[in-house]
Amino acid sequence: MIMDASLLTRMTAGRPYPLGAVSDGLGVNFAVFSANATRVQVCVFDARGRKELRRFDLPECTDEIWHGYLPDAQPGLVYGLRAHGPYDPRNGHRFNPHKLLLDPYARHLTGPVNWSDALFGYRMNHPRADLSLDRRDSAPAMPKAIVADDAPFNWGSSKAPDTPWTDTVIYEMHVRGVSMQREDLRQPLRGTCAALADPRFIEHLQRLGVTSVELLPVHAFLQDHFLIERGLRNYWGYNTLSFFAPEPAYLQTGPNDLRQAIRRLHAAGLEVILDVVYNHTCEGNELGPTLSWRGLDNASYYRLVPGEERHYINDTGCGNTVNLSHPRVLQMVTDSLRYWMQSYGVDGFRFDLGVTLGREGTGFDPGSGFFDALLQDPQLARAKLISEPWDIGPDGYQLGNHPPGFAEWNDRYRDTARRYWRGDDGQRGDMAARLAGSRDVFDRRHRRPWASVNFIASHDGFTTQDIVSYDGSHNEANGEDGNDGHSENYSHNWGEEGPTTDDAVLQRRARVQRALLATLCLSDGTPMLLAGDEFGNSQGGNNNAYCQDNAVSWLDWTQAQSDEGRALSQFVARALALRRGHPGLRAARYGDAAAEICPGVAAVSWFNPDGQPIEAASWEDAGAKAMALRRAALREDGSADVTLLLLNPGQEAVAFTLPAPSLAWIRELDSSAPTAAAPVAGDQVPVEAQSLVLLTAARMPGEAP
Repeated sequence: MIMDASLLTRMTAGRPYPLGAVSDGLGVNFAVFSANATRVQVCVFDARGRKELRRFDLPECTDEIWHGYLPDAQPGLVYGLRAHGPYDPRNGHRFNPHKLLLDPYARHLTGPVNWSDALFGYRMNHPRADLSLDRRDSAPAMPKAIVADDAPFNWGSSKAPDTPWTDTVIYEMHVRGVSMQREDLRQPLRGTCAALADPRFIEHLQRLGVTSVELLPVHAFLQDHFLIERGLRNYWGYNTLSFFAPEPAYLQTGPNDLRQAIRRLHAAGLEVILDVVYNHTCEGNELGPTLSWRGLDNASYYRLVPGEERHYINDTGCGNTVNLSHPRVLQMVTDSLRYWMQSYGVDGFRFDLGVTLGREGTGFDPGSGFFDALLQDPQLARAKLISEPWDIGPDGYQLGNHPPGFAEWNDRYRDTARRYWRGDDGQRGDMAARLAGSRDVFDRRHRRPWASVNFIASHDGFTTQDIVSYDGSHNEANGEDGNDGHSENYSHNWGEEGPTTDDAVLQRRARVQRALLATLCLSDGTPMLLAGDEFGNSQGGNNNAYCQDNAVSWLDWTQAQSDEGRALSQFVARALALRRGHPGLRAARYGDAAAEICPGVAAVSWFNPDGQPIEAASWEDAGAKAMALRRAALREDGSADVTLLLLNPGQEAVAFTLPAPSLAWIRELDSSAPTAAAPVAGDQVPVEAQSLVLLTAARMPGEAP
């Protein structure tokens, strides 16, 4: 039955909980937080969201929650909010009832924002700027919320994989970009959540050996006006418009598209992690639009400069900072996280600018309300929680300082690995630390090596192909005169900038590329692979493709099907298979590096190419580069797993002497020339320039722990 919203005529008191618009089958309850509003209205629209049919005052306010119940309203009802109160920017208040507002708890949107000057609470180009008041109705330009149908999604027999952290391998990807150039998909499916459920894509992930996909933001986000004016788009999505609603552009039929994809991924044993942005919103600074939180209660939702409440604290670099010190704002964030877990089956979250979330009035605090709220929550504490451990605020770099229970993006791993394989001096010691799970950073408060999320490349920066193809960034298409993006990429073109036909250059690039990817797969910690790196995807040297919703950013699946692409994918899959098969390549805990696992073999040992242990003073030798890492761990059956990783970042081949004791070694992986596994003859193993070799020992009895 189609509901005629024009027949809705009365609003009763309703309940202050749950927040948002929730149907009970007989009507819809509305509950909205605002500590400083004097009146809040629900505006009901026609099914297309174009015509406002009626306004209802929320008749009650309990504990700063405005609420009301609309009898006979049903799921599918299209609505927005208006909030009355003081327009007093100098004191932090920006109420303007002429502006239609999105419900912060909206679970489904009618579509995108249509840019108009009417979206701004002040008069554009007015001499008094944001101190002026704009009285135009913004409703025609605003998306509206749709009351969601809370009928449970049929998850069938699908269950969350619940992969242990120690076994986790993350694949970072963009929902749209991963399928836009899939010629084997029907056009309407490309770029949508439905494409994630395609069996061929899932099989690719399974063959590769990843366990978790990490999706760049799927929360509804804003297309920035300045990008639209340049003919560009917000591609990455780090500009949240709604914390509960999926991005409409990623849906073919509705929110169940994403649920269906997650169900299929779970059935294939793959976890789903969402990259989420709770540190700021799309409303920007004091000159930004009024779309939701600003108009509902600016002084509560945002951190304002003390004594200058007209202005926003900008620890994020995005104009504003969400005020997670306020209990209702913190509630909104935790409610959002639980909703994505409960309603969509999400397995974990990567928190953009996680340091901002941990800020209190005195700065970053590992015991902040945000961290405490998540870690004490019986559901959220079980999720995979990953922080981006920096922001641009004071003391904004906090790698290793997050509380137990969180993993962290390790950019030190990224930079060190790139510099080491580029051949920079003085990197051996730091590379050793990164290979061993960054013990120097994370071995505190009983944290485990998995807390270090290792990566060579991510969405933000060069792809691995571009790391070995460009000396500098080529971001001219972004329209910022090449001044955007990372200034130091620790990359090298190996003889010619960008595409080349020079075989010698191509061979060097491929060798370094394989060494980088193998290092990632064989390091302690949690490896994260950038989608497309497994087959050599390039962004043409753009290291800040946030606005490139085109072939620059979209994965090139023709490259994946090339001989070179297939070979590289097989190489990465082999390296990850070795990681799975050898507990010594994915340490579960730091433990005592000197502990003997089997006779004469310690848990962790470092050797020079001559087979002798690296002495403490030798780590300071800037010219020393090649090294061997022997790791040993006990298997579940009590036998010892021993591996030897030989690394040569130099320009010439190096013959490594095998360290004592003598073991029956098998050459499992050679990044210089991928070949089948074979026994090692003799006591020396040659390692080509800019290459690594992995040896594994035959099974042997282990020592009792």
